[in-house]
Amino acid sequence: MILLMGRWNSGGNLIIESSDDFPDQRAEEDVDALVDEQDDSDCMAWAATFSVGSHKTACQEAYETYVKDAGGRLIDEVWGILVDE
Repeated sequence: MILLMGRWNSGGNLIIESSDDFPDQRAEEDVDALVDEQDDSDCMAWAATFSVGSHKTACQEAYETYVKDAGGRLIDEVWGILVDE
């Protein structure tokens, strides 16, 4: 399971700032604690888990699921991946 965390920018793009690989049986409370730490007052924080084997695949799934229909881009600051199609 890959946990991606980041935030939306004002242009409608999803910026990935963190990526963690967890065993599928990892306690949901552990994942929730990481997500809660990254949230702040601007309410632009974002996080999701993906049952895939790589960071790149997780980014592609995040784009397809959360960004594509809104017309934005996924900008990955972890590995330098840009997904916009």
